[in-house]
Amino acid sequence: MRISLCNEVVRDLPFAAQCVLAASLGYDGLEVAPFTLDAEAPHLLPASQRVALRRAAAEAGTAITSLHWLLLAPAGLSITSADPALRARTLDVMERLVGLAADLGATILVHGSPGQRRVAADGDAARAEAAMAKAGEFAASHDVTYCVEPLDPGQTNWCTSLAEAAGIVSRIANPALQTMLDTCSAGNGESESVVSILERFVPTGVIAHVHFNDRNKRGPGQGKDRFGPVFDALRRTGYAGFAAVEPFDYHPDGPTSAARAIGYLRGAEETMA
Repeated sequence: MRISLCNEVVRDLPFAAQCVLAASLGYDGLEVAPFTLDAEAPHLLPASQRVALRRAAAEAGTAITSLHWLLLAPAGLSITSADPALRARTLDVMERLVGLAADLGATILVHGSPGQRRVAADGDAARAEAAMAKAGEFAASHDVTYCVEPLDPGQTNWCTSLAEAAGIVSRIANPALQTMLDTCSAGNGESESVVSILERFVPTGVIAHVHFNDRNKRGPGQGKDRFGPVFDALRRTGYAGFAAVEPFDYHPDGPTSAARAIGYLRGAEETMA
């Protein structure tokens, strides 16, 4: 299994140091949250900075594999708003982030961003789905994959299950738009187990990415969830994509959380080999 580290876990380090740390711990790459690169306008990063970021990863012997947490910056974005100007601004940012991903060498974008997708009025859900259709078009033009991420109802009220996400993907019917599974959200929001969900959906081809995290929001191995059966399910169903470690509670700190997670996951993987 190819495993990336979500870089906000170690965002207090300079980006080059993040790459060196991830590589030294045994990660296969970094999944980058754009706001860690620029807190106000990451979609507008100049070409020279994009080249430097990609070079820093290569020099550390790793790569930028994916982007996630896409709409935290700039502030005030929404895929559900009825305001035409805000909607146009949000879609522009999404399109530019797809271009950023391609420039950085990433092949996957994960659309979580719960605060920017809340449904509050009639038409909001339709606008969210239409935004995903546009995202698929943007992704296809750059030969990358855009994933709508199901998030548990404690975080948002739109696209809260893998089945709902798969339905969106099916209706839009663009191969550049897929979905993914986050083990924390699935554990906290789905009615069936992570293993069962993987067994049902991976063979359909709609799961293009996976996030590894415990239901307690810490890294794998720092809670009650066991990931050996998850590895086994991924292997048995033929999953060939990346997984990314995405804790939200970095205990006792980011670098230690990252180290513990990859050590635990590699051990769990070997047990199921």
